[in-house]
Parts: sequence; C-alpha cells; structure tokens
Amino acid sequence: MIQVTPVILCGGSGTRLWPLSRTGFPKQFLCLTGNESLFQQAAQRLAALCNDSIQVAAPVIVSGEDHRFLASEQLREVGIALGTALLEPTGRNTAPALTLVALAALQDGQDPVLVVTPADQTIANPAAFTVAVQQAITQAEQGNIVILGVTPDKPETGYGYIKAETSESLPLQANIYTVKAFVEKPNLQTAQQYLSEGGYYWNAGMFVLKASVWLAAIEQFAPTILQATRTAWAARKEDGAFVRPGKAEFEAIPSESVDYAVMEHCPGSAFPIQMVPLDAGWNDLGAWDAVWQVQPKDAQGNAHVGDVLHTDSHNTLVHASSRLVALVGVSDLVVVETADAVLVTSKSRSQDVKHIVNQLTTQKREEQTLHRKVHRPWGWYDSIDEGSRFKVKRIQVKPKASLSLQKHHHRAEHWIVVTGTAEITNGDKVLTLTENQSTYIPLGEEHRLANPGSIPLEIIEVQSGSYLGEDDIVRFEDTYGRAN
Repeated sequence: MIQVTPVILCGGSGTRLWPLSRTGFPKQFLCLTGNESLFQQAAQRLAALCNDSIQVAAPVIVSGEDHRFLASEQLREVGIALGTALLEPTGRNTAPALTLVALAALQDGQDPVLVVTPADQTIANPAAFTVAVQQAITQAEQGNIVILGVTPDKPETGYGYIKAETSESLPLQANIYTVKAFVEKPNLQTAQQYLSEGGYYWNAGMFVLKASVWLAAIEQFAPTILQATRTAWAARKEDGAFVRPGKAEFEAIPSESVDYAVMEHCPGSAFPIQMVPLDAGWNDLGAWDAVWQVQPKDAQGNAHVGDVLHTDSHNTLVHASSRLVALVGVSDLVVVETADAVLVTSKSRSQDVKHIVNQLTTQKREEQTLHRKVHRPWGWYDSIDEGSRFKVKRIQVKPKASLSLQKHHHRAEHWIVVTGTAEITNGDKVLTLTENQSTYIPLGEEHRLANPGSIPLEIIEVQSGSYLGEDDIVRFEDTYGRAN
C-alpha cells in the first residue's frame, strides 16, 4: 500500500482578483467556480486519489498565521479532517515551505509520497486529474520526482513551460516522459512556436515525490535553504494541529521557489524528473478574464453571478455581492461589486488590477486587506456604518464560541442583542443578555463576549471614541492563541 500525504500550499494573495480577493481573504478561499472554494476543491481532489493500492492521509497545509482558522473551517465544511497546518510567520516562497512539509512527514519514521499542489487552481475534469496523479504516485513511490505538465491549448505567455524529452514522440512508458528542461515565460511568438512544435507543457506547480527524495535533492542544489529550514523546524512550537516554526529562524531562510531552488537543476542530474501530462481543464484563475473563461455563460457570452440585469451586452463578467448591477449596451467588461468597492475593467486589461492594489497598499487603505464583512474563528463581523467618532458593526458568534478577554484604549462600546443569548464579561461582572437587551462597555474596561447557546448569537455593536481601528485591542486571554 502506497502511503500518500496531500500537501496544499495556501500562500499567495491573488491581487489580480481584487476586490473579491484580499489579503485577509485571498482567492484560494473564494467560491469562484461551483459551490466550494478553490481550496476546498483542491482538498477534495486530493482525498479522491485513494484506491486499492493508495492510502491517502489527512492533508497538510502550509499557510500564514492569519488564515489558519479559515482553512480549517473550510475543510470541516466539506468533511475533511485537517492533518497538520504548518504556519509560516512570513512568506519565504515554496522551497522552504516544501522543506518544512518533508521534515514534518519524516518525523514518525515514515516516508510518504507527497502530492503537492497550490490551493488556488481549478480543474474542470477531476476524473482525468485523478488518473494522472495516481500514475505519478506510482512513479514517485519508486523514488522518482514527478511533475504534472498541463497540456497547452493556446500560446500562453503567463506560464513557465516544461520541455519534455519525447524521443521521437515515444514516452518512457505509457504517458510518462523525461523532463528535458524548464523554460521561462515566453513572448507570444515563442509560445506559438512551443504550441506548434509540441513537447512543451505548462508548469502548474504540482509535484509528486517522496519526502526523503525532496530533502536529498534540496541538500544537493540548495543546502543553505535546507540548513536554515532545519534550524527553524527545530525551534518549532506545536499547538494541536497547528505547528509554528521558529519565527526568527524562519525569517532567516532564503526566499526561493521550488523551481529555482531545485527543479530546474534536476534534468540531466542524479535527480532526473519525470512528467505526466495533465489534460483536465486546468486553470489557475490568475485574473478576471480567466474566471470568465471557466464560468457558465448565456447565449451572449455573459457570465453573471449575483443580482444582475443586462440588455444588449455581450461577453461580460459580473460578480455582484451585495446589490443590483445593471449593464446596458456594453461588451467585454468585467464588473466586480462588493459592499465597499466596485471594479470596472475591460477583460483584456484585467491583469492590470494589480496596479490598483499597489495604490491601495501605498495609501494604506483597508480595502486592500479586509472586506467589510470579516470572518474570524469565532464567527464574523460586518462594519455597516461609520463616521469620524463612531462605527456600527453587526456581529455573529458561533454556538459555544467566544471572543477574547480584551480592552480598548480609545473606544467604548454599546452592545444590543438581536438573536440568541450573550454571556458578557464586563469588568468584574458577568451577565446574560437575550433578545432586545443591551449593555455598555466603558473605555478601558476588560470585557468578553461569548455565546453559551446552541444557535448563533447576533448583536449590534456601536463603537464611539477618538480612534476606532482594529489594532486598538489588548487581548488578555484567547481561545485561539491570539493573546498579546
């Protein structure tokens, strides 16, 4: 029985899919195709790899600290148990991430086959994906490094390519080729040449190999990264499924991708790479025009999600989150509406959304980081109104969940219970409030909001004070490890 550990790399902010994708809620956690997020789809595809000869363990995810509960909650929603969440204190690219995974996988004396995939891709034909990856797993079990090469259907300039050694079009064996070289993103003329010549495949960043093989390869080609990652791993702290490498040690690791650190050096070396072609409707949804391509469309080529009306409009993409969007006589437009931002761009320029995100970052605007509705491990809050000295939030707390014991230096708060039961700590008092009851939290008072009931608790919070930023929180106790 081949032991397989699925690995989902959850880094990346998906800036080209702003305003739906933001730093606090990046594209891998969005439902852009179907009813599950891209991350959930990736987890389900990997879980489906098991058969009579392949045993698939619970997934390992590599994520930032801010997304740990979002990822674990989305796995719970689709009935998949989290194996381990390796939480990077800062992004150091994919080579250190995969090295962490390999070190973790070898901890118990096992040496599983790692099936490594980004979290933010979509596959139109999961059955074809399963067949290709199962074939790659069989090869990896024998000690080979295997990469999935996406069969190109157009001269794409946005991806790196894999050059397969076809030996007069004959594979090593059925559907398995030797990788001759990795090539950079080409210009259009070169991409057209690759397509006409054949033997070139898109590099989708999906690898299959044993944990020990990865460590041996990175020791050969990037020993500094291996040594620094070992040091960070040795300084790790574990909190159930959450594992945090040493912060200072991890920040000292050179930032490098799997491709640059190892894979591009492997062809012709002691670590040759094999490739299994993947023809399964792969798309990395890198920008809004790619989302339009994979969405179902009407007879005029329009792909619309949400409350949308249109007349005499063609080949448009609209994603309406909170209100009606109407189109009249337009073509080839992308309109993305959220509660606090609206994007309008031509499909041909959708890659340039990153320039707007850069402006938001430079101006330190919250629209780059958070949605108006923000998800937390205990529930969510929606900032529905604010002025110079007040803010109004709608807050929902999950059953049996609680916020941290905290205080604020610059604001007081009024809480009104809308539905459910609230257990409120206010200084040295603990009180229970139900529907239509309210209380006042003075500035500087230690307080906590909890839901002791079996249904969601919803309250309206009115903040007042000189500063209402989310960073004005001093946490004393927290169920989710966020205390100051």
